[in-house]
Amino acid sequence: MSEATQAEGLNPELKKHTFEAEVAQLLHLVTHSLYSNADIFVRELVSNASDACDKLRFEGTNDDSLYEDDGELKIRIAVDEAAKTITFTDNGIGMNEADAIENLGTIAKSGTKAFLDKLSESQKQDGQLIGQFGVGFYSGFIVADTISVESRKAGEPADKGVRWVSDGTGSFTVEPITKDTRGTAITLHLKEEYSEGEDNYLDRSKIKRLVNKYSDHISLPIQMRKEIWQEDVKEDENDDTPVGGQMVLTDEWETINKASALWTRSSSEIEDDEYVDFYKNISYDMDAPLTWTHNRVEGRVQYTQLLYIPKKHQLIYTLVSSSMV
Repeated sequence: MSEATQAEGLNPELKKHTFEAEVAQLLHLVTHSLYSNADIFVRELVSNASDACDKLRFEGTNDDSLYEDDGELKIRIAVDEAAKTITFTDNGIGMNEADAIENLGTIAKSGTKAFLDKLSESQKQDGQLIGQFGVGFYSGFIVADTISVESRKAGEPADKGVRWVSDGTGSFTVEPITKDTRGTAITLHLKEEYSEGEDNYLDRSKIKRLVNKYSDHISLPIQMRKEIWQEDVKEDENDDTPVGGQMVLTDEWETINKASALWTRSSSEIEDDEYVDFYKNISYDMDAPLTWTHNRVEGRVQYTQLLYIPKKHQLIYTLVSSSMV
């Protein structure tokens, strides 16, 4: 990556950096020709937020002060129709300026190269590939012409926050900010074609459907602001017959996923489509599995096993959770 330079005419603390050549190449592919399924950005950004919370859990085992009196880990998605933005927020481990430059500017020193080496013309439509190499953050540029990230690392002072901004064309800027809460907020400024019509990602119901499809197995609560139906009433107080109404956004946040890992639920309450979707998400295999088995064994050691047999590959995916009696 090139040395940082001060952006002309802007905040003197605002520094401009150039992406490494391989990252710039990846961004060009993402924004111009790589994916036919734009929906995957929801899956990837939710997955990244979940990972950030998992990292905080891990670090917090040795230092519970990192939770900063906020131990309820969660992911929130906010849609702003006026600004044409979607924001994914987590209260996980967070980043400082050095982390933002390292993780978002050179996000996959090995992963980006592996991704580009793997990519072939026949695979360009394969939306599963991006999550396989740790470059899922860049999927946001499929639908956004600019991405801004505001973050603060857990345990660091409020004035050690950072703002990272890029239009995905080869460079990004970073500047210090004050952020009272730990964690990360990623805001996508949507391209015109993704803020209207059939591909409108400002449609909250569409985002909820995508979360249910791709991220229902995430054990953290994924929340959006609650909408309620508000009826209009005639001015005549003696006639309360509704004459119409509309959905109104409230200040209350509601959980839109099941917030429990799929393998911890009873097999009798899980549909086949849920098993298939979960398999595709963890394996990055676009084909449905040949078969699977999900069972719970109780004895001195209790464990739950979810076993998948892929159609084409020789790999077998097994998830096991256990506990001593």
